Amino acid sequence: QVQLVESGGGSVEAGGSLTLSCAQFGGTCSIQSMAWFRQAPGKEREGVAAIWTDGGARYADSVDGRFTLSKDNAKNTMYLVMNSLKPEDTAMYYCAADYGWLEWSKLFNENSFGVWGRGTQVTVSS
Repeated sequence: QVQLVESGGGSVEAGGSLTLSCAQFGGTCSIQSMAWFRQAPGKEREGVAAIWTDGGARYADSVDGRFTLSKDNAKNTMYLVMNSLKPEDTAMYYCAADYGWLEWSKLFNENSFGVWGRGTQVTVSS
């Protein structure tokens, strides 16, 4: 079973930047779909950005134009570059992966993903 380990979270001021990483360890089958979700206190988990193994990506409207998702297949690592951060971006960010090629409509459904990391905290102060 593949394991996901997130890193790169931290505290920044509004307007700042952070880069999150999600490293994939183990497993014998290829991961086809990956995503970042986030959950703020008192709120439901929401999809932020998702990517297929061919590099195609989808972004939530709230982060489109500010966040960039990429995947280095050779390193089995996914990156989320977050620019122009806002206080409302404050949340625990989780990496998710699935062995299946998820269709567009399912990419931001947390129930679509079978493997999850433990999360990394992002805090943006005003």
